[in-house]
Amino acid sequence: MAAPSPGPREVLAPSPEAGCRAATSTSGRRGLLWRLRDKQTRLGLFEIGPGHELHQLTCMMQTGLWAATQVSMDHPPTGPPTEEDFSEVLTQVHEGFELGTLAGPAFAWLRQSLGLAEEDYQAALGPGGPYLQFLSTSKSKASFFLSHDQRFFLKTQRRREVRALLAHLPRYVQHLQRHPHSLLARLLGVHSLRVARGKKEFFIIMLSVFYPSGRISERYDIKGCEVSRWVEPAPEGSPLVLVLKDLNFQGKTIDLGPQRSWLLHQMELDTAFLRELNVLDYSLLMAFQRLHEDERGPGSSLIFRTVRSVRGVQSPEEPGSQNRRLLPDSPNALHILDGPEQRYFLGLVDLATVYGLRKRLEHLWKTLRYPGRTFSTVSPARYARRLCQWVEAHTQ
Repeated sequence: MAAPSPGPREVLAPSPEAGCRAATSTSGRRGLLWRLRDKQTRLGLFEIGPGHELHQLTCMMQTGLWAATQVSMDHPPTGPPTEEDFSEVLTQVHEGFELGTLAGPAFAWLRQSLGLAEEDYQAALGPGGPYLQFLSTSKSKASFFLSHDQRFFLKTQRRREVRALLAHLPRYVQHLQRHPHSLLARLLGVHSLRVARGKKEFFIIMLSVFYPSGRISERYDIKGCEVSRWVEPAPEGSPLVLVLKDLNFQGKTIDLGPQRSWLLHQMELDTAFLRELNVLDYSLLMAFQRLHEDERGPGSSLIFRTVRSVRGVQSPEEPGSQNRRLLPDSPNALHILDGPEQRYFLGLVDLATVYGLRKRLEHLWKTLRYPGRTFSTVSPARYARRLCQWVEAHTQ
């Protein structure tokens, strides 16, 4: 592979021609990536323009990601990632901050395998337009951002979560090769950001499940349990964008028609993989969009869209049984599934929580606090089985 040499490297990064310069005065900004307003109780999208408390920080992210992507453009992958590619760490030094790229060649190959042009990736994440702040009701302390075109999702991660993601990355890549239209979120990059001499903060980049979002009417985050799984809906006519949860979905059904069997099978494949990784607490993101008349029935794109069709790779373990489906001819189509009347955006996200001692103790505590109720912190086997049962019970 024509890529930078493996192992930690530090280089002076080039600057984008149309970049926004990072601030050199950084006192009081350590850990800013994680500090959002405490009083925000609803989820929405806010442009991070000049004057926004996170503007200088996101300028650093944009400048750093532009330079990081330039490395993969100058050294494009020529084959599947090697062991060295998965372990490479590249640190680029900018004015006032450093941006690290972890397993850069491996992610460059993954982006290439998805048909994502590096030029488009660089343009969306670089300084061409402001990021959008994504405020969430999640109990996580993570911060969330979207690229200006809303195609790419950025989320801060704890160090231990990043370690888990990178440890699982080779198997994750293998799973996507074997099941190219998996429901798993498409992870596109893992980075660190250090402002001046502060501590490193980490963030990931992935394809947004909810894209294109223009006609989406409802959004849900499903875990298959009931404790803390209700969100107060926005008032009628409110412009706020809310992601609702399990209890909000009561009485609703996902109508997939002949696509239902595909979804159930793929859920089994993907949750079995996550169970093998000893992972839990992931979510099934889901959104609804009513199909236009010309998108439904005979002659619709669902039947005749063959250009973007993805054929699964058959494996010795699954002779003749590999899942296959037609994909809509639109960006991020891997997360889109059409039923008779509705288009559904679906994706499994938050894949970095390992069932270790911390989660086992949390399970014990919740068992005592919520007797007879279902909650998220259970064994990976039970978690996978329960989420699959939820999908089976709520689809037709």
